[in-house]
Amino acid sequence: MFQMTKKGAGAAVAGVVVVTLALVPFRDTLSSATVALTLLLVVLLTATYFGAPPAYLAAVISFLSLNFFFLRPFNTFSIAGVENWIALFVFLITALVTGELSGRARRRAEEAQQRKIEIERLYKELQGTFARLSEAEALRRSEQLKTALLDAVTHDLRTPLTSIKASVTTLLKESNSTSDGNSQLHLDDEGRQEMLEVINEESDRLNHFIEGIVELARIQGGDLEFKHEWGPVDEMIAMAAQRAQPFAEAHSVVIAVQDELPLVRVDPRAVAEVVYLLIDNAAKYSPANTRIAIRARREKDEFMAIEVEDEGVGIPNELREKVFDKFFRARPDVAKALERPSGMGMGLAIARGIVQSQGGRIWIEDGRTGRGTRIIFTIPIGDE
Repeated sequence: MFQMTKKGAGAAVAGVVVVTLALVPFRDTLSSATVALTLLLVVLLTATYFGAPPAYLAAVISFLSLNFFFLRPFNTFSIAGVENWIALFVFLITALVTGELSGRARRRAEEAQQRKIEIERLYKELQGTFARLSEAEALRRSEQLKTALLDAVTHDLRTPLTSIKASVTTLLKESNSTSDGNSQLHLDDEGRQEMLEVINEESDRLNHFIEGIVELARIQGGDLEFKHEWGPVDEMIAMAAQRAQPFAEAHSVVIAVQDELPLVRVDPRAVAEVVYLLIDNAAKYSPANTRIAIRARREKDEFMAIEVEDEGVGIPNELREKVFDKFFRARPDVAKALERPSGMGMGLAIARGIVQSQGGRIWIEDGRTGRGTRIIFTIPIGDE
């Protein structure tokens, strides 16, 4: 149970011998209590530096030294008087207890140090594990982004390119057949106009897709500079609604702004862009002749809340965070059922980037009637 090193045993013996040799010349003038306390100090120091087993050895040797050299008759193990017997055995018990307590304190200190070393080792292992997990997570997200980007490029570039190619090919064939005198393929003016409109619309779609990628990259890279100035929220909403009117004309757009709203210090065009993107999203994923409501109100903590609500099928709870990711399209089947082009999966990502750059946040809730989707974002009012 107890292990004693040669170094500890040697220190115990040496300590008692040195103290004994130092005090023997003065034993006629020193009291036995002084000698006993000095020897106890040796036991205490031995226990502190070498542990309990060497301290027990020091206690026994000190007991013998006190008896032989410092209790009368000197230089003998005989003890004169009952009080000397009592003093000697009290010293032995005290020395042993002192050695045990000091040794126990030393063991606890060593155990605490070992625990500290073990904790530091485990912490470093955890750091390494977290680093590897973070790297693995980063790789996983990178792969997801690559997959999403590839899917987006495949769908949102190839689809309009296919339409453009088909229209151009048809026009070229019609032109060649006319010049060769072969009238197998003949388009009337309405047919040619339809082909040209397809080319124009799909070219705009391509351009919009590329602009979205560039704008999102600039937002996330911090390259966009927003000009903050004081302005009324209702004007920003009206600007967005007017811009969205061509694709929202099949819906009833209702604007409700709380009375006496304060001015806000934001980039007006940036906030209008967010509202525009939310109207665009609502129009894509809700049936014609339904209502799109735009509301603005003052929130607590000096924030303004703006919301856009549609009467579509809604977004499941588990997707309400994912829809703000780049290239994530939650409801392409809904757009297809409504015979409308699905989004490119960038509108809400751009909206979130702009809102966060203005110091606000954006989230999704159910419609007020329990139907549809309500997207809400906040912007700080600013310093008065």
